[in-house]
Formats: sequence, C-alpha cells, structure tokens
Amino acid sequence: MDRRTQVLKAIVQHFISTAEPVGSNTIIVSYKFQVSPATIRNEMGSLEKEGLIYQPHTSSGRVPTELGYRKYIEEIADHEAARKKAHLLVTDVWQEYQAEKVREKIYDIVNLLARATDNVSFATTPGNRRTFFLGLSNILKQPEFQQDPSRASQVVEMLENDDNFINTLNSLGIMDEPQAFIGQENILPQIQSCSIIVVRYEYEGFQGYLGLLGSTRMDYAYNIALLQEILKLID
Repeated sequence: MDRRTQVLKAIVQHFISTAEPVGSNTIIVSYKFQVSPATIRNEMGSLEKEGLIYQPHTSSGRVPTELGYRKYIEEIADHEAARKKAHLLVTDVWQEYQAEKVREKIYDIVNLLARATDNVSFATTPGNRRTFFLGLSNILKQPEFQQDPSRASQVVEMLENDDNFINTLNSLGIMDEPQAFIGQENILPQIQSCSIIVVRYEYEGFQGYLGLLGSTRMDYAYNIALLQEILKLID
C-alpha cells in the first residue's frame, strides 16, 4: 500500500471514529507516519484533486468524499479483520442476550415459588453470579424468627453475600433432584437454624441452583414436590 493510500486510509478511519475533520498533524501522531507534516499535506492535496477527500471549512482538516469511501471499501478496508471483529461481538452479544432471557425465566420461577410456599425462594442467575431471592417476609412471619430476630438478620446477610452463598452451594454436590439440608447439615453457620431444599437447573445451556430456605419444621415433602414441578416448567 503506497503512502497516499495509507493517508486516505488514516483519514477515513479517523473520521469514522471521531466525526471530526482530520489534519496532517493528527495523521502523523495517531498513525505514526515517519514523514513531515508538509509531506502529508502534499498527499492530502493529491487525494483532494482526485476527489477522494475534501475540506469542509477553510481552516479545517479533510474528510472523505463518497468516492473516498468507495475506494476504502473496495481496495483498502481489512474485511477479514472486520469479519473476525463482527463475529466476536455478535457472539458476545448473543450470549449475553441468551443469559438475560434465562435470567428473566428464572426470576419468574422464583416469583412463582415465593407465591406457592411460606419460605424464601432463591436461585443463582447465569452470567453475573448473583443470588436472586424472594419471600423473605414469609419466614419473618414464622414464630421462630419473630422470637429471635437475629436469626432472620443472619439469613438476610447470608443471602446478600453472593460469593459466599454460591461457593457453599457449589461445595454441596447438588444434583438434578431436590436435596434437603436440615439444620446443622448446612455448612454456613448463619443458616444452621434453617433448612434448605435445593436442586440444580439447566436451561438454554446455562446452569444454576434453585431452592427454598426456611424453618427446620418446613413441609419437606411438599417443598420437594414443588421444586420438582417447577423444574418441569424450566425444562
């Protein structure tokens, strides 16, 4: 690629990025031309005579013309690099879009669980390693927690500490069928006065945990059956 073409390439790319007319000094500094500003101005003058760039104002730099864009597209642009960039970006955006759709689905599921039980319903959400929970008021109404508010406070702190809670769930070897962890079977001391029923879910290639947390006197059979029914909705 000769120097004149390189200058046109620099002008087009800079204008695409900034929407500002491009001067000779900007081209030298930004695109590391090892020549004087006068040399760049001469090349710009030639490009202007060819109708590839123009000067919108007397004291401004140059911008590409439609003919300049055409030459850039057909002869200069690195289409292979652009394809790779587009592929990576579309892949990333698509994955995030899919993760967001899964999160929306899981939010709805947790909402449904909270309406169907008198416990806290929770799920870990894909993509952002967060715990989403609803129904905290359910267990706050239970006699055990009304008599000892500190227990409720510990539960809230545990649920809000995403990393600690998710790491604990990861360490439990949770399976595809609901499992109950009763009282001191829970690793976290903050919830050893509670029980958890939890199951692993998989949806659209994303995995996470879905469960219920409440008093040790919860209705285990019903809550296990409830999670089994909810898994059918996810599948």
